[in-house]
Amino acid sequence: MKIGVVGSGLVGATAAYAMVMQGVGREIVLVDKNTARAQAEADDILHAVPFAYPLQVRAGDYADLAGCRVVIITAGVGQRVGETRLQLLERNAAIFHDVVPGILAHAPDAVLLVASNPVDIMTHLAARFAAEYGVPSSRVLGSGTTLDTARFRALLGRHLGVDSHHVHAYVLGEHGDSEVLAWSEVNIGGIPLSEFCVESGGEVDEQVRQMIDDQVRNAAYRIIEGKGATYYGIGSALARIVNVIIRDQRSILTVCTLVEEVAGVPDVTVALPNLVGGSGVLSTCLFPLDENEYDRLRASAGVVRAAIESLEAAGV
Repeated sequence: MKIGVVGSGLVGATAAYAMVMQGVGREIVLVDKNTARAQAEADDILHAVPFAYPLQVRAGDYADLAGCRVVIITAGVGQRVGETRLQLLERNAAIFHDVVPGILAHAPDAVLLVASNPVDIMTHLAARFAAEYGVPSSRVLGSGTTLDTARFRALLGRHLGVDSHHVHAYVLGEHGDSEVLAWSEVNIGGIPLSEFCVESGGEVDEQVRQMIDDQVRNAAYRIIEGKGATYYGIGSALARIVNVIIRDQRSILTVCTLVEEVAGVPDVTVALPNLVGGSGVLSTCLFPLDENEYDRLRASAGVVRAAIESLEAAGV
């Protein structure tokens, strides 16, 4: 299986490295406007292959994406000092206006996996651009809150002393400040959280919930403050999503994709529990939320919808 990565910065390169470490796919092609950077990253990752799985890793251009099952898009620019969020969105939209057609011209059947931030809005734009080439929105998905969900599970698992693989918990909505930790549906190995705590002697009171919520919601800020960027977590999340797609595993992941309506908010792209398989998003599996969580999901979707409307008003 051939996988493309457009954008060879820290996130794109780390995703490629994670795929090599996990044996995801058979060939990885790195594409970047900075061809020297793409070549250097491809060479460095290739040298790790003897210690991992037998993948081919190389740099290329858009034409080399021909035959890719999945193309990860991490291309984009960072926010400048004094730049508004709308101005940043407009610049990244201009980049996607070139990147998406460049990919689809050579890999028309690929699933597009967006990681560029703000990921919900960039995925929405990518779906719009891809639709001009006849690509359904189900084949355009973003990493959404896949990483936030992993953070939630890791932190709760550590608190309870349980392997996080057995913690079933989800973060919904925007990948950002308005995201919603769905505490009402948390279970440990199929046992509702409250029952598990009674049986195990653990405790997850309101103080613990607020602590975990803060650590999930503000993780990126703290990591960026400490080392300048986040990339290990998101790189691993992207590798996981790609593996699900190329193996048609039909896993439930909190990726984001364009939907007609979420909690009363129309035409928006936010993260929900989605069934993901070989052709992208197969269906949405939103479970019942309590009233407060549902209201917060509506507000979160509204934040993303407002940003989309601001772009539309600006003619993007």
